[in-house]
Amino acid sequence: IVVTYRMPALASCVDAAPPGYAALFAREGSHAASVPFSSTTTATTAAAIENSNPSATLWTPSLSAALYRIDAWGQPYFSVNPSGNISVRPYGSGTLPHQEIDLLKVVKKVSDPKSVGGLGLQLPLIVRLPDVLKNRLESLQSAFDFAVQSQGYEAYYQGVYPVKSNQDRFVVEGIVRFGSPFRFGLEAGSKPELLLAMSCLCKGSPEALLVCNGFKDAEYISLALLARKLALNTVIVLEQEEELDLVIDLSQRLGVRPVIGVRAKLRTRHSGHYGSTSGEKGKFGLTTTQILSVVRKLEHAGMLHCLQLLHFHIGSQIPATSVLQEGVGEAAQIYCELVRLGANMQVIDIGGGLGIDYDGSKSGDSDISVTYGLEEYAAAVVTAVRCVCDRKAVKHPVLCSESGRAIVSHHSILIFEAISSGASSAPAMDWRALPEDARSDYLNLQNAVISGEYETCLVDVGQLKQRCVEQFKEGSLGIEQLAAVDGICDFVTKAIGASEPVRTYNVNLSLFTSIPDFWGAGQLFPIVPIHKLDERPGVRGILSDITCDSDGKIDKFIGGESSLPLHELEGNGGSGGRAKYYLGMFLGGAYEEALGGVHNLFGGPSVVRVSQSDGPHSFAVTRAVPGPSCGDVLRVMQHEPELMFDTLKHRVEEFCGPEHSDSGGDDGHGMANAALASSLARSFHNTPYLVSCSLTAINNNGFYYCNEDEYNAAVEPGAAEDEQ
Repeated sequence: IVVTYRMPALASCVDAAPPGYAALFAREGSHAASVPFSSTTTATTAAAIENSNPSATLWTPSLSAALYRIDAWGQPYFSVNPSGNISVRPYGSGTLPHQEIDLLKVVKKVSDPKSVGGLGLQLPLIVRLPDVLKNRLESLQSAFDFAVQSQGYEAYYQGVYPVKSNQDRFVVEGIVRFGSPFRFGLEAGSKPELLLAMSCLCKGSPEALLVCNGFKDAEYISLALLARKLALNTVIVLEQEEELDLVIDLSQRLGVRPVIGVRAKLRTRHSGHYGSTSGEKGKFGLTTTQILSVVRKLEHAGMLHCLQLLHFHIGSQIPATSVLQEGVGEAAQIYCELVRLGANMQVIDIGGGLGIDYDGSKSGDSDISVTYGLEEYAAAVVTAVRCVCDRKAVKHPVLCSESGRAIVSHHSILIFEAISSGASSAPAMDWRALPEDARSDYLNLQNAVISGEYETCLVDVGQLKQRCVEQFKEGSLGIEQLAAVDGICDFVTKAIGASEPVRTYNVNLSLFTSIPDFWGAGQLFPIVPIHKLDERPGVRGILSDITCDSDGKIDKFIGGESSLPLHELEGNGGSGGRAKYYLGMFLGGAYEEALGGVHNLFGGPSVVRVSQSDGPHSFAVTRAVPGPSCGDVLRVMQHEPELMFDTLKHRVEEFCGPEHSDSGGDDGHGMANAALASSLARSFHNTPYLVSCSLTAINNNGFYYCNEDEYNAAVEPGAAEDEQ
């Protein structure tokens, strides 16, 4: 990529311009020579769009859609509308134009103060879209139905949702409700998840499977047998051979005939990011030797007819259908052998692995992409099982999958705000502040630029900066002189087009709480401005969260990028008068909320459920939950906010009494102390995240409120007592 910059007229930034300064930086109409730079991006088209003629003023939403790959990873649920905002298409490709939801309007409705018709919630914010969730579920079912019918498969598909992907009550209840017409069930991997699944499936289809995975003790197995007694279609999947003894013993004691499955440890594995979870060294599953031992034990106990399901897991985010078919084919062979050995086999559960195309590349070589869609995935599974069973003359089994990531990823969007950036205005530089040797170096730089020796110029800039830094460390150079050198070097590199520094955008977010997979597993998600997409992004930046942790930054993005195209922040950073700049992280509906912690005591985001409606804005907020308060996250770590407040209130009375002040009487101090106590109480109830507020906000005895809602709550009679 070749980037060409016009030399800016920068002489006005210098207090005392050095000789030849105007000739170097203000040559009217001149251009620096094109300097080639390598790029790590794989998105050649998007890069070409971004680096097209910077003087052009025309920019369209379609160019932003290509730049951020929205048309690739976002289909069929996300697009850019003519206003330059991200639109949600809740019914996928079946969404009509008037049914699209403008995401910026949702954010404004949710975050605006109640006094102007908003809900008054603080960002960061998770927007859940149940219509998208329903569409994903129906699309998965339709893909398998089509594969079954087109291939003459003699059984059917009925999936289960692994609740570990997102255990939120309304997510799980929605899946059970949406999936009831096609017997969609749930999978649990722990005792709390089993209790959750049992409760939810009481309102689901009676044929829906309740698959019990994970390590099991006697209580877990007893609970699963109780679920069977409650007429829930429960299957206890053996992850370890030792679990069978408990199942046999407890089922006989409770008088419940169990339905048993075995998890096979396949040889097939894939080489992707999550491939290490599969193969012979995988964490879960039984070897062929152990499976034969289970068959013998069940036969000896007269319970071989209870063995009805085979489960396996090739690994998450399977990159290509070739690996999928190989693994499913291997598992189908085991299934047929179990039938031959006399087991009453009915179901083959292919586990998870249905991947998401996070970067839109549809590449099997990317850890965050896959080469297939739902239809190709379903066809590969049906083909592999059908071929093996037909060859062995075995009745086609019911097909089951645990595709949690594919079901819930699209329906959840994390919205957060950029509150400031690392952009700095050009410092006023005094040429006389430069050390003597640096002045001569500058003259050499000037000559190199004028003669077009840009490579030499870059080398000289680096050497000058390094030498001056060493002198500063030794104490022979002052900070003013070092700043003057830095400024001159920055101006030179910018003037020849060799430097367009990546800025740091500070975002009101905890990476560890809201995007833990990026920090812990290197998982990349699409991150895009949700508005201003009808404007050319003028800078590139990385994102830094507000935690006190150096790892709290996002400096890797889809497409192999180390920075993100962003727009300039308008107004004063951090003040209430600054225009908002919102970013969205997409495809993060699986795992992120469950894995997030409370690092730095930042709690989770606010959450809203947004459904499509026929109202004026095409949406309705059906549920809104504010994020945890400071008091809430303190309780998580065993602190008691009520006792903490009481301690601080006594401290106020002790150190803020009349004897500690030169003015005012006892009554005045009593009012001031009450105001202090009220302020402390509000701090426990407020969000841990930053709140945009300026000193033009409402003033009450020296305490400032960001909007009228906060002010009214604070001055209500007895407010201080209530908040205590």
